[in-house]
Amino acid sequence: STFCLIIFIEVKFMFVRIRNLREDNDLTQREISEYLFCDQSLYSKYERGLRDVPVEIIIQLAKFYNTSTDYILGLTDCKEPYK
Repeated sequence: STFCLIIFIEVKFMFVRIRNLREDNDLTQREISEYLFCDQSLYSKYERGLRDVPVEIIIQLAKFYNTSTDYILGLTDCKEPYK
């Protein structure tokens, strides 16, 4: 259905966002995985969309990159965090 397609596109966009945020900050997957206290291979799966990203991880990434969870989730194009 159309609803499922929209959700899939938004979720896929999230994986691109977390990879782009990392690369834009010249960080490696290993550096981010250490910050998140997870295995680098697990973090790699998050970026490739092979594993669902837990809400707690999305929140930690938003704080780390000083952005909003909405930006990471693809719900807004504004990188600025909410005040």
